[in-house]
Amino acid sequence: MTTDPRATDPSAATPRITNLLVANRGEIARRIFRTCRELGIATTAVYADPDAAAPYVREADAAVRLPGAAPADTYLRADLIVRAALDAGADAVHPGYGFLSENAEFARAVLDAGLCWVGPPPTAIAAMGSKTAAKRLMAGAGVPVLDALGAPTEADLPVLVKAAAGGGGRGMRVVRSLADLPAELAAARAEAAKAFGSDEVFCERYLPTGRHVEVQLLADAHGTVWAVGDRDCSLQRRHQKVIEEAPAPGVRDAVRAALHAAAVSAARAIGYTGAGTAEFLLAEDGRFYFLEMNTRLQVEHPVTEAVTGLDLVALQLAVAEGEALPGPQAPPTTGHAIEARLYAEDPAKDWQPATGTLHRFELPSPYQEFASTGAAGLRLDSGAAPGGEVTPHEVIPHGFTPHGGTPQDVTPYEITPYYDAMLAKVIAWAPTRAAAARRLADALARARIHGPATNRELLVRAVRHPAFLAGRVHTGFLAEHAADLLAPDAKGAGRAALAAALADAAARRTARTGALPSGWRNLPSQPQTRRYRAEDGTETVVRYRLTRDGLRADDHPGVALVEATAGRVVLSEGEVRRGYAVARHGDRVYVDTPFGSTVLTLLPRFPDPAEQTDPRALLAPMPGTVVRTAVEVGETVTAGQPLLWLEAMKMEHRVTAPADGVLAELRATPGQQVELGALLAVVHPAP
Repeated sequence: MTTDPRATDPSAATPRITNLLVANRGEIARRIFRTCRELGIATTAVYADPDAAAPYVREADAAVRLPGAAPADTYLRADLIVRAALDAGADAVHPGYGFLSENAEFARAVLDAGLCWVGPPPTAIAAMGSKTAAKRLMAGAGVPVLDALGAPTEADLPVLVKAAAGGGGRGMRVVRSLADLPAELAAARAEAAKAFGSDEVFCERYLPTGRHVEVQLLADAHGTVWAVGDRDCSLQRRHQKVIEEAPAPGVRDAVRAALHAAAVSAARAIGYTGAGTAEFLLAEDGRFYFLEMNTRLQVEHPVTEAVTGLDLVALQLAVAEGEALPGPQAPPTTGHAIEARLYAEDPAKDWQPATGTLHRFELPSPYQEFASTGAAGLRLDSGAAPGGEVTPHEVIPHGFTPHGGTPQDVTPYEITPYYDAMLAKVIAWAPTRAAAARRLADALARARIHGPATNRELLVRAVRHPAFLAGRVHTGFLAEHAADLLAPDAKGAGRAALAAALADAAARRTARTGALPSGWRNLPSQPQTRRYRAEDGTETVVRYRLTRDGLRADDHPGVALVEATAGRVVLSEGEVRRGYAVARHGDRVYVDTPFGSTVLTLLPRFPDPAEQTDPRALLAPMPGTVVRTAVEVGETVTAGQPLLWLEAMKMEHRVTAPADGVLAELRATPGQQVELGALLAVVHPAP
């Protein structure tokens, strides 16, 4: 039976929280622990085996092991987490976001164990647990909704297939042709069942240029409901948010007031308490429609904290203890904040998640970690701590340089497919939106990220794009401007390759302790040659000589060498000098400048024929699990046709045919675990 006194008597006294267990990991656990330290509340962490040495575990006052690695065996085990709280002497549980944060049965289990639940009542969670049921409930409360379509017709197209029981982009498909609908429904059901335990899906009208606008809510058990400003989360890929900002730009005052009123009505309709978010789709004509209510703290909550000065976690804890919100209305917003989610993924390859060793991650100073106000200007939310030991399985990066200091020595580690691909959140606040965008773009551009591919360059270009700066944002923004956001920087890559070659020469010179630079000749000779491949697959050949008269680079006439060491190269052209920071890890070379970064792969001068890959072979682009296959050996396939799906980092990824032909081999079976580079299939030309 539920023992939460708020469920029957809102005025009943609730014991003060003395020890809080966070049923989560990484960045959100560290975020909650920071507030607990300020409030004088002891903390308890839970950790799966791969997280044993993670910073959030070290920062907690106590930590309880959840044996295993997979989320289903650890962070999704409500029974283990409740037992952990009792064993550690915790008297309250905060779910964070993701995992069990919107699971009504978990909330009930926490309350039935006599613990304080830092979240809304289980009845409110259950009411919003199904999107279809939530739509009916909101419609009854007078909140505008997009009706679910029973059997879509041609006039309804395009439609969006959505999972009723989940979010985060899983189980979602845009369908533009009725002929594609059966297959997309089947795929959405399969993905939803695996992700949420329910294969219920539905269709609704798709607004390709709609905006995703949400209202932050806080409600106490005394009848007060705050609409704590709004956020625009329209910049998305694969229906997952990438860039969020507060307040939502370009929304008319009347529309904003109506959005806030609808959100408050939604919260009151289900007897909501605590922090939550009402999400809406805002059409171009100003009409808006309820999408869903997230009955938890949002990933993007830092932008609301930056413009209000509120500590949303502290307010969650206060409400859980039975306190009233400090006033009838939320404080007004000041300035503008923008958040960018830095993911380990390759946007140019259909947002394919990236795995591998992360060697270095530095953010330029000054910044503050988890700062709850906008006064800092630049905020970092990450599961990492500056310096310190790391484990090979920790997903969130370590090795930040605090406030522009010397990088700490850290153990390189592997980014794995266990968890979400997000590395960190970078949040910028400024008095105006334009200034916040400038500050954020500059911080991202100057960051040094040495490891797997990330979406950093896309983020920088997005917040600098004229359409973004003009406030012309919508859910199709990244697709609409893909040509600008993903275009390779040929000139930048060429100069970076030259700097890489000169740094390599300096390193070899130092290794030989010789006085003359590598490549220097007293008499004319063949140029030094280095071959590099950029991340977009293009190859660059650098040919240069170092003579008595200086640098002579075939493809860079007029470029002179000022200085070169293994880690830094300075080039000049005319009266303009530019510095390049160069780092090499194996055959990967990272060239960083204040204007952007380039990642290159050093290619051998004489490739080994035995190492060449059959272009007809399809290799696993990442480690993961084969979810399903779509064809059988002997079938004719066309270029781009999906052959199978891999699941990694909480998302499904299609593996498609490279060309027209016949499927000659299929070495993947559903449920099979595959490593990076494993042979999945072979397509032969049609006879």
